[in-house]
Amino acid sequence: MSTVADLSIEDLALAEVPVIKGTLPGPRAQAVIDRDGGVTSPSLPRAYPFAPSRGSGSVVEDMDGNLFLDMNAGIAVNSTGHSHPAVVEAIQKQAAQLIHYSASDFFLPIYSEVAQRLTEIAPMSGPTRAFLTNSGTESVEAALKLSRYATGRQNVIGFYGAFHGRSFGSVSLTASKTLYREKFGPLLPGIYHAPYGDGSGWGMELADPDGALAGIAYIEKILFKRVVSPSEVAAIVVEPVLGEGGYIVPPAEFLIELRRICDEHGILLVADEVQSGMGRTGKTWAIQHFGVEPDILLSGKGIASGMPLGAMIARDEVMSKWQVGAHGSTYGGSPTSCAAALATIDLVENGLKQNAAEVGSFLIDGLKKIAEHRDVIREVRGLGLMIGIEFPDHDTMDRAEKESFKRGLLMLGCGDNAIRMSPPLLFTKSQAERALEVFDEALGAL
Repeated sequence: MSTVADLSIEDLALAEVPVIKGTLPGPRAQAVIDRDGGVTSPSLPRAYPFAPSRGSGSVVEDMDGNLFLDMNAGIAVNSTGHSHPAVVEAIQKQAAQLIHYSASDFFLPIYSEVAQRLTEIAPMSGPTRAFLTNSGTESVEAALKLSRYATGRQNVIGFYGAFHGRSFGSVSLTASKTLYREKFGPLLPGIYHAPYGDGSGWGMELADPDGALAGIAYIEKILFKRVVSPSEVAAIVVEPVLGEGGYIVPPAEFLIELRRICDEHGILLVADEVQSGMGRTGKTWAIQHFGVEPDILLSGKGIASGMPLGAMIARDEVMSKWQVGAHGSTYGGSPTSCAAALATIDLVENGLKQNAAEVGSFLIDGLKKIAEHRDVIREVRGLGLMIGIEFPDHDTMDRAEKESFKRGLLMLGCGDNAIRMSPPLLFTKSQAERALEVFDEALGAL
């Protein structure tokens, strides 16, 4: 009789999952956890005792041979699944030819090839340019610099609940948890925040009864009147779908009104698509669901299927304003990461984003049916395979996450009391059916 250890990496993706052989963590995983606790930074926030060994498709095996359905894709990073053959082949081929040369100082062919592909799929009309980074956070930093440089203005507006990264500029924009900002001040000056377009947060009383446009009213009636002149605002940075803040989908009017404000006052609209982009919502970019074009778009996470890469795509008239040497990166756009990105873009554009839309719709419908008999679920929301499940409070959410882990579902919390479902974009309908069964069982254990 074959065992999990006998499975090839190709067969692993097709295995019946989950397979949990005993109490978690097992002995080998526990050994990893014990070593980790003595040598790594205690700042790393670990969700539960999971130590992955290998993965294929949407299946991950831990150190003890337990098989899990990956419902978070490495926090929305492994867009094409784990070790997709086309991505692996592209990385291996590139690594055998050239592992590194700096694109900041020389003309790296694959760098401009990726930039060209990104400009072809950019959600803006007219010519665009791309700058490659090592991560989504670095893309946010690049956008802050470009926005200030191109406009000659110093101030930037973000939103409560948003997450943009942990470096000093990006964490100054981040307003999802005080934990990310505590003891790091003073942070970057000139950053202001408004309520996001979900009808929550300070300023709701200024908007329509449903509160959906609270952020718009707050910007125009409070920030622009009392705090900062719009003539001194360089950019408004927004996640088209709130990620870390709870997987919240705003009404289309919210983004449409942001575009209007930016057009009226010469402000740049920056769409942070680090988590929502690269096909996750069923379209290449989440902002395409709302019929709005940004001036700058940021990518990361799923852009290279797990290799370190991010990108800032901007309208040509914006990007062309800064001079030679104004910004650069030694490793940004490294050849191996670029090779992975080219393979990823091909896969996303030729089937995976469509699969995300179809399987995502199936998952959302299934979760709503579960909610009919599990009153612990307050709301199911999302687009494509970017799905949020809201619970009454944080403790209930945390218990649901851990009960799911015990049964072989890898999920992560987000916001104050929600769980995110963000599996690889090749997640199948049969895997979705199994995930719904196990999740329902986990909720029953609450």
